[in-house]
Amino acid sequence: MEARQIMTSPVLTISPGATLRQAIEMMLEKRVSGLPVVDEIGQLVGLISEGDLLHRSEIGTEKHRSKWLDFLLGPARSANDYVHAHSRRIGDVMTTELVTAEESTSLEDIVRLMEKRNIKRIPILRDGGVSGIITRSDLLRAFVTATDAINAKSASDDDIRQCVLDTIDAQGWAPAGSIHVKVVDGHVTLSGTIFEESERDAIRVCAENQPGVTGVTDDLIWVETTTGDFIAPSAS
Repeated sequence: MEARQIMTSPVLTISPGATLRQAIEMMLEKRVSGLPVVDEIGQLVGLISEGDLLHRSEIGTEKHRSKWLDFLLGPARSANDYVHAHSRRIGDVMTTELVTAEESTSLEDIVRLMEKRNIKRIPILRDGGVSGIITRSDLLRAFVTATDAINAKSASDDDIRQCVLDTIDAQGWAPAGSIHVKVVDGHVTLSGTIFEESERDAIRVCAENQPGVTGVTDDLIWVETTTGDFIAPSAS
């Protein structure tokens, strides 16, 4: 999937000359945790989020350092912290080191960016302007939509069986040749042998995720290779 398929659009934005009060009221009213900041021609210049408002003088949470640490960091750092904790202009407080993506960026790359940069939202750009935004909530909604689409599909027992076998066969860790699959009215029964107990849940998941599956019975036998014991699944 690509960013354009799940992004929220149109996007709520705010100008760098607006006040923090205006941004906060907008975020509370619209139930969002961050807003792209755009200039007078619609170009993205920053992002204001809840994280930018944690250390504020109004609520007594501004950063306090010892004198020796202030000395080591230098006056510029202290001056910047003062502006960030006391200014009420968005342009002074917003984050300007931005991570953005294009509408064609894959969701895999979006998630990789979020993890690498430890961020919760990524503005999506088109010709330099903000065409959308993707947050973690958008990813959750995409998950729900994708699972609904899978669950809505129907398949014959033969098709389900083949899909389960193909999925297991595609996994490098799976002992595909020792797994047997039977399907009756959408219910999958797994039998055969596995050689690592951890494979049991993974093979079950291979079956559960196929369209048309109504349930899975695990009759797999674990062969404990160090002892040669045969261990059946515990009753559930």
